[in-house]
Amino acid sequence: MAEIVAIKQAVAEGPVTVRLDKGVLRLTLANPPANALSLGVMAALTAELDRAKDDKAVRVIVLSAAGKVFCAGHDLKELTARRADPDRGRAFFEQTFAACAALMQAIVRHPLPVIAEVDGLATAAGLQLVASCDLAIASHEATFCTPGVNIGLFCSTPMVALSRNVSRKQAMEMLLTGETIDAVTARDFGLVNRVVPREYLNQIVTKYAQTIASKSSSVVKTGKEAFYAQAEMGLADAYAHTGRVMVENMLARDAQEGIGAFIGKRKPEWTDE
Repeated sequence: MAEIVAIKQAVAEGPVTVRLDKGVLRLTLANPPANALSLGVMAALTAELDRAKDDKAVRVIVLSAAGKVFCAGHDLKELTARRADPDRGRAFFEQTFAACAALMQAIVRHPLPVIAEVDGLATAAGLQLVASCDLAIASHEATFCTPGVNIGLFCSTPMVALSRNVSRKQAMEMLLTGETIDAVTARDFGLVNRVVPREYLNQIVTKYAQTIASKSSSVVKTGKEAFYAQAEMGLADAYAHTGRVMVENMLARDAQEGIGAFIGKRKPEWTDE
């Protein structure tokens, strides 16, 4: 069976702290008080996600945050300061939103599952971060909003992830009103998977992560890639694509081992191949 190694906590210098334990890589936003997605924060988070691709000890990624705010979105002070540039900030704004789009796509396209652990406010691009993850588990105290319309900056890029998680009517309700919804409403909308008491949040997220980490990483990677690929296709193309994926999956060593173990009523020994 593929070995899952526990590694002691290592705190990175900068706005993202890193901890790896039993195959679960925890990336924690540590940029208080708002954990805003400045260029530096996005670069640090993207770098850690990229690094995890080549680390065979990592099997699942958890995104969490320190403090009372999960993520307040883009750093508006950083953006506003660049209005003094000769181009009124256009180049910097383009750079910022391109970096944000790259970060969100890095999560969706990442070979490993990414779980958001949300305790506190997730607003604008912070909500976008939650919506981009494969799973999201929130405490009862978590809240969510896309309030850009209130300050003259419609949440156009957050709507991409939001509208791929909730219905159009619910997405437009959030985008047009800018109002904050509680965690239970976010669950009912489909933005988060579960809502749990704050004191159990870390424990429950860790259980989810370790359950997923115990599976064949190659099979999980295959499934995640196929899920997002087929979601962007028409019905016939989706079935054709996933049919090809199933054939290749059946030929993989771990499928042979897993099916054999099921028939033989024994625990599978994954090779991640």
